[in-house]
Formats: sequence, structure tokens, C-alpha cells
Amino acid sequence: MSQSQKQTAPKPDAATTSNNSQSLKDYLVANARQYGIYLALVVIVLLFQFLTGGALLKPNNFVALFQQNAYVMILAVGMLIVIIGTHIDLSVGSVVAFIGGIGAYVMQSWHLNWILSIIVMLAIGLLVGLWQGFWVAYIGVPAFVTTLGGMLIFRGLATHIAGQSIPVNPNSPFVAISSNYLPNILGFWGPFDGLSIVIGLLAIVAFVFLQIRKQRHNLREGLQTDSSAWMLIKLIIGVLVIGYATYLFASSGNAQVGGIPIILVVIAVVVGAYMFVLNRMVLGREIYAVGGNRKAAILSGINSKAVDMKIFLNMGLLAGIAGIVDLSRFASASAQAGTGYELDAIAACFIGGAAVAGGVGKIPGALVGALIMGVLNMGLSILGVSSDIVSIIKGLVVIVAVAYDLISKRRKA
Repeated sequence: MSQSQKQTAPKPDAATTSNNSQSLKDYLVANARQYGIYLALVVIVLLFQFLTGGALLKPNNFVALFQQNAYVMILAVGMLIVIIGTHIDLSVGSVVAFIGGIGAYVMQSWHLNWILSIIVMLAIGLLVGLWQGFWVAYIGVPAFVTTLGGMLIFRGLATHIAGQSIPVNPNSPFVAISSNYLPNILGFWGPFDGLSIVIGLLAIVAFVFLQIRKQRHNLREGLQTDSSAWMLIKLIIGVLVIGYATYLFASSGNAQVGGIPIILVVIAVVVGAYMFVLNRMVLGREIYAVGGNRKAAILSGINSKAVDMKIFLNMGLLAGIAGIVDLSRFASASAQAGTGYELDAIAACFIGGAAVAGGVGKIPGALVGALIMGVLNMGLSILGVSSDIVSIIKGLVVIVAVAYDLISKRRKA
């Protein structure tokens, strides 16, 4: 190679250098869709904190936000996977009611202990997912039609099994899943729950470690990276948010109860497991590939029918978990349980950035969407707004979120 060729040859890390030198303003503009949803959550929380006179973020209300909206967060994870795969599931609310009815029935009529009852409910959820996945993946019935039929079938089954209602023993450990807290094994440090503080500190360390590791990985692989300024801002904001949430959890109880609710652990396990599936496992890459371009995915050797089946199996399993959470929360099963749950889950996904056409979406975004729905519900409830107005506002939020996604795509095009 000549001297002139050596001088003009591009450096291997030129793309990385360009990305790293990107200004904070340009970076935020390029990632407005990704980070806009987090800003929207902050704005909504601050707005209702002001309108409610500080009641929204009182420790007990903060804990109740997770306890009352756990079903949305769990279902939103499954619904996001369904939407990424270019499908939709209209039946999850009815499935939650059906599984809750089964669980209450076996506990009351068969006197099955609560652990075996949970296993039965999860098994029923998988069978429901297998049933609906069969029609979608192997018969070719569109998911909209299949799950519309499922919505009617499982609502009818829920009505047949539960009737008016089937109560669950309120003193059973099963009910504690949604209402109780982790044992206060470290005692109280002054007015604060010691275990909550330790878990919060570990969460901060994990957050910082994962962000730094991701940044280094992207640099090493020549991928787009966060600017130094934005990286620092993200770390500061993340630490402050986790720290404040830790304070609220740690001060939510007294010498008898309080701290980290058990349901938050359930949510964390579900979120962690499915983030690993989508980001680290072959199945996750196949779901994104099928959702992004089904024909190209098939040509590349992906079995799209098997992927569709797994999508609905996962949705059935998560509907089973949501049914457990719902039955635990209300301590009774009824034919009307789960009404509108599918709409809340779909709304959370679209608010959180899932694309209507499929192939796009992240679990953190869906969770933020679920939190936005939860904050709207709780904030408007504290203000005494009637349920019909709440529905109107939530509907408008969904339309605006989807419209923003479509407009952003047109601008990029």
C-alpha cells in the first residue's frame, strides 16, 4: 500500500468517534421518541402531585400505585410481545376472569392448598395460550378474530364457574401476594424499613453498573453510544429516581407492616425474565424479526408458526399470573373480573412506544405506559373525577400516543 493510501484510509473507529462526538441536543432530538415517554411520565406525576396537594406521592399511595396496577404491568409485558409479533389479544381480560374463577373454585370446593392452586392457574393459562396459538399459528385465523372469539368464550366460562362470586379465605397466604410486604428482617432504621433501604442501594448499584457496561459494550463493538453528557445525566436521574422510590417504600409502613410489597417482587421477576428473553435469547430475536418483516424472517429460516405459538403461550402464562394477582387482590372471583384489562394492556404498550405495525417495542416503555395509566387512574380518583371522564381522558392519551408514533415515522421517511 502506498503512503498516500495509508494517509487517506479511514480509521476503523470513525463511526464510533462520530457517535461519541454527537452533541447532547442532537442526541435528544434523534431519540425523542425513546425518552419522550419518560418525560411524559415525569410531567404527569408532577402535575397530579400539584393538583392533589402532594397526596399522589404519599408513601402509602405510592405503594398502592403498584398494588392496584400490577395486573396492567404484567399483562403489558405479554401484550407487548404479541404486538411486536404483529398480533393483538383481545381476550386477556376474560382469561384473567376465567383463571381467577378456576383458582377460587379449586381452593373453595376442592380445598386445594394455595401453592397447588397457583400451579393449576398457571397450567390453565398455558392451555389457553396453546388453544389460541393453535388457531393463529397453524390454522391461520387472524389473532384479532381468534382472541375476539376467546374473549366471548372465556367470559362465558368465567360466568359459568364463578357465578356471582366465589370468595377466597382472606387469611390465606394467597391473599398476601397482593396485600402484604416482604418480612422486615433487618428491622427499622429510625423511621425507615431497613430491608427497603438495602434493596434500594443494591438497585442503584445495579443500575449504574448495567448502564456503564452497556456503554462500554457499544464502544467496543462500534455501535451508537450515548454522549458523555447524556450518559452522566441518565445516571444522575436514575439514581435520584431509585433513591426517592426507596425513600417512599422505606417510609410506607410502621413497626408492624410496610416496606417492599410482595407484588413488586412478582413484577420485577416477570420484567427481568422477559427482558432477558427479548434481549438475550434466540426467541426474542426471532420475535422481532418476524414482527419486522415476516417474509424475510421465513426466508432466513425462522419457523414463524412456532414463533407465533410461543408468543401466545407466553401471553397465556402471563394472563395466568395476572389472574393470580387479581384474585389475590380482591380475595374473590367474579364473572365481571378483568373487564377492560385488555384495553389497559394495549394502551400501555402503545403509550410506551410499541409500533402499530409490529416489530418495535421495549419492555421498559410498556412499563412506563402502564405507570402513566396507573397515575392517571389514581390521580383522577384522588381528585374525585368520575369514571366516565377517566375513560375519555385515557382514550385521548392512547390516540395521541399512536398519532405521535405515526407522525414521527413519516418525518423520518
